[in-house]
Amino acid sequence: MRLGGDPTVGGGLAGGPADRAGGPADGTGAGVRRRVLGIDLGARRVGVALGDLDSRTAAPFTTLGRGRNVAEDAAAISRLAREQGAGALVVGLPLDMDGGEGAQAALTREWAEAVAAATGLPLRLRDERLTSERAERRIGGPGRGRSGGPPSGAQREAHRARIDREAAALILQDDLDDMTSDAIERNSR
Repeated sequence: MRLGGDPTVGGGLAGGPADRAGGPADGTGAGVRRRVLGIDLGARRVGVALGDLDSRTAAPFTTLGRGRNVAEDAAAISRLAREQGAGALVVGLPLDMDGGEGAQAALTREWAEAVAAATGLPLRLRDERLTSERAERRIGGPGRGRSGGPPSGAQREAHRARIDREAAALILQDDLDDMTSDAIERNSR
């Protein structure tokens, strides 16, 4: 399993299936782009980012509501991966502050492995400590409501969904940056 520089589950991002993934949804294979989905798993929502392996950039993409079970989540993620030409998954693993795996990390690992198996996509797990806090600092608070008062419930929900997408992008960008650093290190030997 991949966390940092460890091997991947189900194959690698470089030189593996993701390198060949990414043509347009019409299946022509024209304009092949190497893409990967970044995922920030929550109890109610799944933040999704889309990354490009060639440019090594990640951007917030969408926020999905959690399905009733892992199979529904996997179907939604598989559809997104197919539509966007993504050939791999990077899922944030919520480690404890001391670096250990608590109950939530174990649940996330189980979910990620089940989704990877169901979608047939390679999986990398990425330490996601403090990414939601970093995302909130990056985009700021939810702002005021229409009349200048507190934000409405819908505004708060939309803001939380935006934070989830941004956190997924941070998880994925950190992983892409590490891949670049690893490649530079290998080439400098």
